[in-house]
Amino acid sequence: MPFKHDASRRHRIGKMKFQVTNWAEYEAGLRRRGSLMLWMTPEALSSWQAPKRTTRGGQPRYSDLAIETALTLGLVFGLRLRQTEGFLTSVLTLMGLDLAVPDHTTLSRRASKRRLPDGRRQHQARGKGHVHVLIDSTGLEIYGAGKWLEEKHGAKSRRNWRKLHLALDAGSGDIIAHVMTDQDAGDASQVEALLDQIDAPTGQFTADGAYDGSPTYDAVTWHSAGAMVVIPPRANAVKGPDADPLSQRDRHIAAINTDGRMKWQAATGYGKRSLVETAIGRYKSIIGYRLRARSFGAQQSLHRLCRPQSNAGMRTPEIRPL
Repeated sequence: MPFKHDASRRHRIGKMKFQVTNWAEYEAGLRRRGSLMLWMTPEALSSWQAPKRTTRGGQPRYSDLAIETALTLGLVFGLRLRQTEGFLTSVLTLMGLDLAVPDHTTLSRRASKRRLPDGRRQHQARGKGHVHVLIDSTGLEIYGAGKWLEEKHGAKSRRNWRKLHLALDAGSGDIIAHVMTDQDAGDASQVEALLDQIDAPTGQFTADGAYDGSPTYDAVTWHSAGAMVVIPPRANAVKGPDADPLSQRDRHIAAINTDGRMKWQAATGYGKRSLVETAIGRYKSIIGYRLRARSFGAQQSLHRLCRPQSNAGMRTPEIRPL
């Protein structure tokens, strides 16, 4: 990584200082981030009640939209199911809407069984061209009593983790694909599953060294022929015995051996990979780093509900070096 190369002489490198030049607008933007505004569209009001079923059996009372609205509010505000029921009841009462609120048992049951829309994102509106895809993964802890037993009684914790794999559009900052797996799934094994959710052609694919290998290059090439793959090879990586002059990985190895890793990162735009790490930070700041649902199906359903998008519309500071 670049920050490691000058570690031996970093004490002699002066730290740059910056000054914000638009304090009034920047502070106003920060205040707007804490504002709360909820509204219900006429389409949502008309779709709140579930349509009547034509087959035999009981009639559902709440539509998938009502269940998704309640669960999303619970995720964003960090509420349990009973508190979510009370919060949504209060909001609808303040808005003067006479809508039935799903109870907590209904939310718990339908969170894992209901079908969610496909997460496939269309880029036809903005995407006149190819998409620069950034992917990364993060761990999500499963909520439970394992930590308490380990700290209190010294029992060995059997707590498991889930891995959330995200694909980000570098141009817009939107999360365009996501897959949740168990803790034993490898990062490179989910590249094909992520790319299958993206309809737009891939112009560049950027990931960290955990995705280095032929399966990743083959999956990207199969999805979009001619896509540029930017993955840093391992430190001890060497060219293959029958090196193909058109192999992207061999060209990366040759460029790093000739010019160094820092120049290779600047030439390939590898620094944009930090955007997907920022997206993971946004995800965990909104939803949290724990999964409170018990079943794997409910965990997969709930994590799809809230996908933090880019910071479009939020005022950012304009800075200049002193």
